[in-house]
Amino acid sequence: KIDGDDAYLIATSEHPIGAMYRDEIFEEKDLPVKLAGISPCFRREIGAHGLDTKGLFRVHQFTKVEQFIFCMPEDSWRYHEELLANAEEIFSGLNLPYRVVNICTGDIGTVAAKKYDIEVWMPRENAYKEVVSCSNCTAYQAVRLNIKVRDKSDFESKQHLHTLNSTAVATSRVIRAILENCQQEDGSVVIPDVLRPYMDNREVL
Repeated sequence: KIDGDDAYLIATSEHPIGAMYRDEIFEEKDLPVKLAGISPCFRREIGAHGLDTKGLFRVHQFTKVEQFIFCMPEDSWRYHEELLANAEEIFSGLNLPYRVVNICTGDIGTVAAKKYDIEVWMPRENAYKEVVSCSNCTAYQAVRLNIKVRDKSDFESKQHLHTLNSTAVATSRVIRAILENCQQEDGSVVIPDVLRPYMDNREVL
């Protein structure tokens, strides 16, 4: 919350994307709704310690592209896998070593029914570090935001739909991953092939 003002800094664009459809009633034929949001993200990072308190990995402000889906309840598990595949395509395209972790229920919290993390290998720490969080929130957010879908066979009947979200890419963490994994002995950095058209076709920095 911003002191002296009735406003908040968002931690992720997931929050305003969901809120845009508060009290909405969708028609089944209009689902799924697939959205992407890009925004500055703000984090307090209270309790952070160790190497990540400085540098590009754990910062108070960064830019992130977020995926978001509104869908029928029976379809949400399929779309959860689709969101994960989208994120994996980005990291495989960058040729970064990564793994997918199915997060245990004790670490998920109350919002998500199932969550995957994508973790990228960070040579400096000799460890995998989380760069993507991909969640199926089932009806948790929809109930609180009062977002429903109308039954196509009964106009008066409605149910809460399901919401899903996933990081596509968080800029600062990906930059760090590229720098660490693509740096050569002389200190230069090999630019991943997919980024070269945006870097004046340079191969090395």
